[in-house]
Amino acid sequence: MTQKSMPGLFLAVGMGLALTIAARAQTPEPLAPLPLTVALDAPRVVLGQRLFHDPKLSDQGQRSCASCHPLDSGGMDGKVRAAAADGASRLRNTPSLFNVSFNYFFNWDGVVTTLEAHTEKVMLNPKIMNAKWPELIERLRAVPDYVDAFSRIYPDGLTKANVVDALSHFERSLVTPNARFDRFLRGETTALDADEQEGFHLFKALGCVACHQGVNLGGNLFQKFGVFGAPQGLQEPVDEGRYSVTGNDRDRGVFRVPSLRNVAVTAPYFHDGRAATLEAAVDTMAEHQLGKRLAAKQRDTIVKFLKTLTGEYACKALVASQSANQPSHDRDFLAAQIDRRRSVAGLDLSLVTKRQPGTGAA
Repeated sequence: MTQKSMPGLFLAVGMGLALTIAARAQTPEPLAPLPLTVALDAPRVVLGQRLFHDPKLSDQGQRSCASCHPLDSGGMDGKVRAAAADGASRLRNTPSLFNVSFNYFFNWDGVVTTLEAHTEKVMLNPKIMNAKWPELIERLRAVPDYVDAFSRIYPDGLTKANVVDALSHFERSLVTPNARFDRFLRGETTALDADEQEGFHLFKALGCVACHQGVNLGGNLFQKFGVFGAPQGLQEPVDEGRYSVTGNDRDRGVFRVPSLRNVAVTAPYFHDGRAATLEAAVDTMAEHQLGKRLAAKQRDTIVKFLKTLTGEYACKALVASQSANQPSHDRDFLAAQIDRRRSVAGLDLSLVTKRQPGTGAA
């Protein structure tokens, strides 16, 4: 190579590097921070909260929505599999309800596509709440405070549709902003340390972000569990996943990709709760979804990043569930809330902004 050609080479390399940097700068970030506020109707949120914690919604009056989704922890019960109402049925692992409104599909098999349909399906499921609408409405109408509250909020009062609407309204308020990763995405570069930023880089470079993207880092598509071979520890009977909804052979073993929001406090993991730790879950995903075996340092770096996804609820950072050792707070909550009549004590309304007129029910 002649000396005359060297300047041209340097120029070409320099231009190529500049174009690469510019392309990276213009590439849209596949992840987005949670909103700091949500536009909801506060009275419906308060009413929905009362319903959410009320065992009257179940057939035997023994469990509420909060029984499986305790909000003083990760929004899930911390059990390998949810406890069935009949004590015998084999259910899946309980997903967290925090940030549920940002999902496009619901339940592990994506059987419904709206939060309202999901809410009603869980209530009527004989293995979970086993509610029956005529009896449920009768039980609620026997409580004068409920009748009054529904009459003040809804023109047609206490109806099936309005019970679902109030519950769904409250569930839409379960947003957990201010995770350190969200602050990082908003420009606070010091919110993540060097190892956590490297974990974020690996998360994208290895391909995790292909499925776990968007504002919820998941919840908006489906994937086969075990693209590169079936993960170890499969439990019988084999869960067919989305096949039970569609009947299509291609959907055997396919499940909704879960959100990674607050993943550090929602163990155990996967539809059957097989992974007890975040480290085990990351190793399983790398090997069986991406076809890669991670070095321990790589895995631990990704775990450090995932721990930055823990947000806040009621102005406090979320903590992990204590599973079966955690006492139920349903009746204590009702004593503190319903008997106070319209009290909003303990409800985090700091995220709720007034909904604009004409937007209809959420």
